[in-house]
Amino acid sequence: MTTANPIRILLVDDEQSIVQTLSILFRGAGYEVIPAVGGKAGLEALEAGKPDLVVSDIRMPGTTGLEVLARAREVDPELPVILMTAQASLQTAVQAVNQGAFYYIQKPFSNDELLAICSRAVETRALKVENRELKKEIRRRGGGSRVDPIGKASAFQEALTMARTVAPTDSTILITGESGTGKEVMARYIHDLSHRSEGPFFSINCGALPESLLESELFGHVKGSFTGAVKDKTGLLVAAGGGTFLLDEVGETSPKTQVKLLRALQEREVIPVGATQAVPMDARIIAATNRDLDEQIRKGEFRSDLYYRLNVINLKLPALRDRREDIPLLAKFFLERTAEGEKGPRELSEEALEALLAYDWPGNVRELENALERAAVLAAKKGEIPAEALPDRVREKPQVQLVSADPPPNPPMEIIERAYIEWVLNAEGGNKSRAAEVLGIDPSTLYRKIARYGLNAGG
Repeated sequence: MTTANPIRILLVDDEQSIVQTLSILFRGAGYEVIPAVGGKAGLEALEAGKPDLVVSDIRMPGTTGLEVLARAREVDPELPVILMTAQASLQTAVQAVNQGAFYYIQKPFSNDELLAICSRAVETRALKVENRELKKEIRRRGGGSRVDPIGKASAFQEALTMARTVAPTDSTILITGESGTGKEVMARYIHDLSHRSEGPFFSINCGALPESLLESELFGHVKGSFTGAVKDKTGLLVAAGGGTFLLDEVGETSPKTQVKLLRALQEREVIPVGATQAVPMDARIIAATNRDLDEQIRKGEFRSDLYYRLNVINLKLPALRDRREDIPLLAKFFLERTAEGEKGPRELSEEALEALLAYDWPGNVRELENALERAAVLAAKKGEIPAEALPDRVREKPQVQLVSADPPPNPPMEIIERAYIEWVLNAEGGNKSRAAEVLGIDPSTLYRKIARYGLNAGG
């Protein structure tokens, strides 16, 4: 087996002779070997060596193979670990597999058997990685129904960087931001980048259901626990096992539901409605809210202990009005998706783009998407979307009083700015790209100021 980049095996055993013998075997098969004598050395090599596969003895003085396995799962949840032992027991084997071992092999074993297991482990890991990357590529090319986060604004890029950093962990995340800023899109993005991407992604809007129904959906119920409970129901927190669960609008939950959520997060188990036995849960929790939870805590409407459990990682999404440079990118994406498979406009007129850039978007990205979908329908037979196809609220220019009957001796900065922009536009013959260069601002900023000041930008 020879490759340009050989597979790296971390080999851990407390007997030097076994490490040497198996190292010769693996190298002869084309693997690169990271030898570690003893469990402690194995843990250190895990951090520094970045192996593709771990082969470890299970019974070692001090640090055991199960501890090596546990740490390997923390470093890389998809890193396959093969455990070896000369003293096999069913209980130990079950424990090893339950903790995520790829295989449990008893000494003595044949060289061919061990190499076959290693080959299978490497192939399984490669298939998982390939499958995950393929799914990402399909979504990137528009083959999926979801929208990955789009934006280049610095505040939005900071949020994306944070999302990528925390995605590989199982830490609980609280996503905050105004309604329509894309909190669920960000939660799905984190799920897709995590080792749980093969598992389910479930979400529930905590403000959309009455308390009793929300508890049943979250925690499940047993047959006969209330009128209409004709059979047992698994709660979504349990059903999301191995995946991610989004508690959307968590600030809308009642005090009773907050107590149950706190217990679920602390104990990693839930008690279905009407049940006496707890059920373990294995879902990564992401919460989202457009409410000011600090203010709700001060008013006694939200539990501070639940807040601290949810707010392990805080990820704040900026409002669309604070990332206006992303409006053209988002508009392009939404129009292309709306027109996909149909003949329809995919471009905005200059006046329409100016209107989009000047509007404050209180409904954020969701409002932009809806406005463009409406505009695309109204302008279906046109080559581009005119400003007239946009909703009235978007086209109405903000009222800015630039002059008064009794102008001050020192004019406000906005009057000077308006005059300067108008002068540069006239000097450049109405060419907005060149005018933006002269002014030293982005074209999107220039469009917004033109719309704000009601300038005649023709030419």
